Amino acid sequence: MRRALLATAFLGLSAVFLPATANATPGHGITAVTVFDHVAGDTDYVFKEITIEPGGATGWHYHPGPVLAWVKQGVLTHDKSDCTLDGVYRPGQFIQEQPGSGYVHIGRNLGSTPVVLEVLYEAPVGQPVAIDAPNPGCDFS
Repeated sequence: MRRALLATAFLGLSAVFLPATANATPGHGITAVTVFDHVAGDTDYVFKEITIEPGGATGWHYHPGPVLAWVKQGVLTHDKSDCTLDGVYRPGQFIQEQPGSGYVHIGRNLGSTPVVLEVLYEAPVGQPVAIDAPNPGCDFS
């Protein structure tokens, strides 16, 4: 049981911290705590609390399944792969992210206080909750 819990924690954290592709832009100033990870059928439901420090960012990435997040604290700046602003999210607001490599995006903390997000991922079993991607050519990362 202990070994299974350690493996689950490692896999959950590796999805946030380890690059999955060459030239990926891994996050910086970001930590994540897995609150739960539950498989039902062919879907893995993972709930994480993610903290992005001031000046931090998620790195460019996409998700293999849908994502629903709630901003608990701070202000999250969210950009699309065409370098345009996708939204600025404040405490109490929800963010929905669509799945697939066609929705590469980045979350950044441009403020002076940490951003804290409560995030529910739905991923196909055996897939990470996030897949790193290279910077699509934006002058920020």
